[in-house]
Amino acid sequence: MAVKIEKKIKGYSVVTPEDKASAASKAAAPMSVVAELPTADVIQMHERIERPEILVGSTYKIKSPLFEHALYVTINDIVLNAGTEHELRRPFEIFINSKNMDHFQWIVALTRIMSAVFRKGGDVTFLVDEMKAVFDPKGGYWKPGGVYMPSLVAELGSIVEDHLKSIGLIVDPGMSDAQRALIAEKRAAYAQLSKKNSDVTAQAGDLFPDPRVTDTPRSEDIEVTGEGAAFPPSATMCHKCSTKAVVIMDGCATCLNCGYSKCG
Repeated sequence: MAVKIEKKIKGYSVVTPEDKASAASKAAAPMSVVAELPTADVIQMHERIERPEILVGSTYKIKSPLFEHALYVTINDIVLNAGTEHELRRPFEIFINSKNMDHFQWIVALTRIMSAVFRKGGDVTFLVDEMKAVFDPKGGYWKPGGVYMPSLVAELGSIVEDHLKSIGLIVDPGMSDAQRALIAEKRAAYAQLSKKNSDVTAQAGDLFPDPRVTDTPRSEDIEVTGEGAAFPPSATMCHKCSTKAVVIMDGCATCLNCGYSKCG
């Protein structure tokens, strides 16, 4: 093919085989640099991953007043990139077993859909918020410790949340040292106030005995114990942490579990 030269020729040289080899080596140099860059073969969760023969998991027990028999929730996890710095543990499947067969149909449907979402990969933490927002039209129930559950599905969501926290998929910020100190101070103040009221009541009973009352109020009945495990019987539910731990202190409603107060 003829090439027409429009400009004036100022000089020329003959291309030798050595020149061609040098040009080829310069063109191949960037490719070799790219090939030498380190690559990370990290496996992420996706639906094409086959189920291994053995999975690790945990089983949780639900004893709800809505059922005569307990529910046992098993969540199995798959370990990706085992033995490397990119090791990940992700939920793979969920099962619910119980002697109660009243709700067997929707329980099977729910667990199959959740297992499919787990195997799909991506962010599966949205299931927690969706399940905890389900309310039973017949009303919820109280768990041991004074935690209110609006429905059985909401308690399942709470279990999934605890499991995802245990494998590091959900990071629990927890309470700061200042919040813990504030709650400990509130509990100590309420315990002291309760003891003082009990002593005053006992003294009043000694001065003006009531024949209808055989025993004086016991201070241990209203004692706050543990890390939110038990609260006064007269406590009401906190709308922030859904725990029956709100008491009246200095004329203000205060939660002894999370420290929330209507007075700020």
